[in-house]
Amino acid sequence: MAEWLIEPGIGETRAVRLEGGEIVAARLEWPGELAAGALVDARLLARAKGASRGTAELADGSRVLVDRLAPGATQGSRVRLEITRPALAEAARGKLARARQSEAAPRPAPTLAERLAAAGHAVREVARFPGGDWNALLAEAFAGEIGFAGGALRLSPTPAMTLIDVDGEADARTLALAACRPIANALGRFDLGGSIGIDFPSLAAKADRRAVDDALAAALAASPEPSPRERTAMNGFGFVQLVARLERPSLLHRAAFHPAATAARLLLRRAELLGGPGTGELRGHPALAAHLTPEWLALLDRRTGRQHRFHPDPALAVEAPQAQIVPR
Repeated sequence: MAEWLIEPGIGETRAVRLEGGEIVAARLEWPGELAAGALVDARLLARAKGASRGTAELADGSRVLVDRLAPGATQGSRVRLEITRPALAEAARGKLARARQSEAAPRPAPTLAERLAAAGHAVREVARFPGGDWNALLAEAFAGEIGFAGGALRLSPTPAMTLIDVDGEADARTLALAACRPIANALGRFDLGGSIGIDFPSLAAKADRRAVDDALAAALAASPEPSPRERTAMNGFGFVQLVARLERPSLLHRAAFHPAATAARLLLRRAELLGGPGTGELRGHPALAAHLTPEWLALLDRRTGRQHRFHPDPALAVEAPQAQIVPR
């Protein structure tokens, strides 16, 4: 199986698969979040008569949607739950976490390294990734756009699905065929799961639509990070839907719905990788300040052996924080 590199950061753990020095797949975990695989106790808040689904409340007051409730689980009773999907933020309101009833003993969710190892992958922890460009990957996630020869993909997470719009100046068939490989690559690089809608240019001829279907199937099969996905054939409007298991927020989701939190962690990583004597000067949009906790800054000081100061700068975009070393 493939080798994954784990880079333990401040406030996050990052993992990448590299091929030819390029990131072909990535994972991102924020410790402290309720994650898939955790076994927790909760109180059943609501359950319709005869239904196998309901809503439960965890010890911290957060709520989860529960499947596979046992017949004897009644409103107000204590239940043991296995988290199957964490809560997901959205533009208007978030989606509750999902869980199923379980009899197993309570336990925290497996770590990112443990999940990868359980899937049969080789896992190696490193101080910093030896190749690839994490900064460039996060820049793509913040922009929600990936360029390719003759066109671009524009990615938008929505409450229903992640939408990928194929845009460009080439003729419709050529553009659609050229987009298949970048789409397959984006799925692994951004760790996209759940329902994914692809809006190709409309193709009137059935033969052209079939050619794109075949090209997309081949690109998905050849992807460095293939995963089981259901796929519809392209309809007359150029739309294709992919459906895969959703277990965690994607990098695109983090950047879109937690931009300041994502950028603050990116800033800490940039500061940690700087070398040389002096004082670390961190600059970023004021929204980042709420996420740069004293504990994280103190940890950054210990890891690097130098002190750091954060300077809010409203002229900087949220996704463009800066770190440098200045003389003492």
